Amino acid sequence: MAYQIPRGTYDILPGEVEKWQWVEEQMRHACRLFHYEEVRTPMFEQTELYKRGVGETTDIVEKEMYSFSDRGNRQLTLRPEGTAGMVRSFVEHKIYGQPQPTKWYYIGPMFRYERPQAGRSRQFHQFGIEAFGSMDPALDAEVIALGMHLFQSLGLEGVRVELNSVGDAESRARYREKLIQYFEPYKDELSPEAQSRLYKNPLRILDSKDARTKEIASAAPSLFDDLSEDSKMHLDRVKQYLDEMGVHYVINDRLVRGLDYYTQTAFEYMLDLKGAQASTIGGGGRYNGLVKEIGGDDVPGVGFGIGIERVMLALEEQQIQVPNQNRLDGYLITMGEQAKAAGMKVLQVLREAGFQVDRDYLDRKMKAQFKAADRAGARYVFILGEEEIAENKIKVKSMATQSQEEVSLSNLLDWLKEKA
Repeated sequence: MAYQIPRGTYDILPGEVEKWQWVEEQMRHACRLFHYEEVRTPMFEQTELYKRGVGETTDIVEKEMYSFSDRGNRQLTLRPEGTAGMVRSFVEHKIYGQPQPTKWYYIGPMFRYERPQAGRSRQFHQFGIEAFGSMDPALDAEVIALGMHLFQSLGLEGVRVELNSVGDAESRARYREKLIQYFEPYKDELSPEAQSRLYKNPLRILDSKDARTKEIASAAPSLFDDLSEDSKMHLDRVKQYLDEMGVHYVINDRLVRGLDYYTQTAFEYMLDLKGAQASTIGGGGRYNGLVKEIGGDDVPGVGFGIGIERVMLALEEQQIQVPNQNRLDGYLITMGEQAKAAGMKVLQVLREAGFQVDRDYLDRKMKAQFKAADRAGARYVFILGEEEIAENKIKVKSMATQSQEEVSLSNLLDWLKEKA
């Protein structure tokens, strides 16, 4: 039987994985600058966590979750997004009892059953941050700014922030009734999915991808008209702080995000990608009631999630060259069994000093070994034979200049440090 990878998944092989490592390091570096700490949660949680946290009427819960029963008949789900698990961890470990705010980040795989397409797969990877314990709009602005700082550090151009407020509970209740009244006369023209959400969660209709439903929704009332004074003031402060930080944004009063837990601030990072159905590469917002919903104290939160596959697609489209972090400092060529044994010591000394070095393990001829060194991108080739051992020397050839010199074996490490 020829085994094949499951549909909607893929392998990340050498040559490509180094790009991922570099991107992830930029994410970690951004978090260090903004003082966010990493948390690693399980890749599966109780199914009920996502039903309560993400929302019963979301696409994720209704159609996309990988759920299963384990041998103890417990209902479990591979994580479809990062926030619910982070909030569960915050509650379970009673972090809300510690001094606030708490600023966390995560990087890892997520799982959703959906039609694979460019920048979207069934196992995908997400970088996200979560900040708990403060209602301050300055924290919303900081979260948004961290994402933009990341995109700039990656060299991406054209990323824009779309910003909205989805209001507090009071604002949403008023707006919900207005939406129901607006959509009811069009009920038979809405998509079946939108019809099922009309009385459960009409805000989700604004996020519909169906052409006719989108056309109807385009003339729906704006949530801005029903925002409470507190919500308006919160949004104004977020805008003020973003202006102060030099983070450009545009207001999009139709932006509602796809998850039920959002309150007040909602935003998306947008960048046009060829072949991708949507231009969203990340987004987030406030979720002030989620910690309490999942069993903790009434602690506010704000965060975002960024799709790493979409970031990689954007880097490729903009032809951004990722630094090669796996380039060899040296490649050892040996001739004879005595030189091979001595060469093992040479490699160990250099590796323990922090240099990236390799050698031939196929006993190929010297010409083939030089080709291997060239393919590996080695800066230097070290040549060690019986004659060199007798003279306690090693030949060093620069692959860039093709110049060659002899170096004392005992002095090779110091020589290489000087050239580093």
